[in-house]
Amino acid sequence: MAGTDLFDPVEFNGLKLKNRIALSPLTRARATADGHAGELQATYYSQRASAGLLITEATAVVPGGRGGPFLPGLWDDSQIAGWKQVTDAVRAKNGLIFSQLWHAGRLSHSSLSADGKSAPVSPSAFEQPGKIFTEQGPQPFEAVHVMTTAEIADMVEAYRQAARRAKEAGYDGVELHAAHSYLISSFLNDMTNQRDDAYGGPIENRARFLKEILEAVLTVWDGTRVMVRLAPLGHAYGTWDTNPEPLFTHVIDMMNGLGIGWLDLVEGDTGVTRTPDPYFDVLKLRDRFNGPTILNNLYTRDMAIDAREKDTGDIIAFGRPFIGNPDLVERLKKNAPLHEADPRAYYAGGPKGYIDFPTLEEA
Repeated sequence: MAGTDLFDPVEFNGLKLKNRIALSPLTRARATADGHAGELQATYYSQRASAGLLITEATAVVPGGRGGPFLPGLWDDSQIAGWKQVTDAVRAKNGLIFSQLWHAGRLSHSSLSADGKSAPVSPSAFEQPGKIFTEQGPQPFEAVHVMTTAEIADMVEAYRQAARRAKEAGYDGVELHAAHSYLISSFLNDMTNQRDDAYGGPIENRARFLKEILEAVLTVWDGTRVMVRLAPLGHAYGTWDTNPEPLFTHVIDMMNGLGIGWLDLVEGDTGVTRTPDPYFDVLKLRDRFNGPTILNNLYTRDMAIDAREKDTGDIIAFGRPFIGNPDLVERLKKNAPLHEADPRAYYAGGPKGYIDFPTLEEA
């Protein structure tokens, strides 16, 4: 298309992308009860492999890291084979795919833990209002278990092992989910981290957990194949950092120092608003970061083209539009109508509302 490079091939960190469009991570709750992916996910991701880069749904590093039932994991070697089906299917379409490694922290439930009774973990005591969906239906969020330093070290190792499994499964890289008040994010933000040890208090301490995870992942992956998702202005689950600019400036400098290759930058409150935060211009972080930045939050076709014209980001991520439009890249390129998927099927299980959407050629 004349006038934009959104649809042009581009190379970053030695990876050749078909275009500057990414599939944003989207939880779809189609894994088995014990967190295995397989043929269904292989079809889903390969259908969307025309995107320059795919990032998988949040994939838990331990059973208790899931934020709901039927969500996938990489906490056991038995899960490698299912994800290998996914990466093989995407590679057959000449696609690139990263695995998003995740722990939901306090936003999990004891029924999802390995023994079915262990409390969700958190850096500090925090009473989370609201409910979580479980196999038994909606349940109130539970009282948390405050992690000891030994348990923090064990969790860092769990991330390293998940990163190893992702590599053995054939992924092109990994993303650490450090946003939306999940476990890593809850260590970063002062509202959820009230520790008085080496992992709490000053910014450097609150960023220590993320740094140690990154250092562990770098024993498995080269930094050019590691991505971090951040949402500096997000207010997910009613929590945030009260002074985000110095915190996230420190995080970006830390990532640069470690040679981290990619930044997945959620600009506002995911799925809610793109209203600029009065505290600081979050796009400063893109200018400060040494590698490519993926911009992420409710982008439309026109907004994506405008972002590339203004060069505010290197890659533009689309989330929900990809659900009902597996050929979204082609539809955007032709400015064709988009199919609106039924939200009731987002987490409904099975192939309906997941892999049964027609492409332009089939319509």
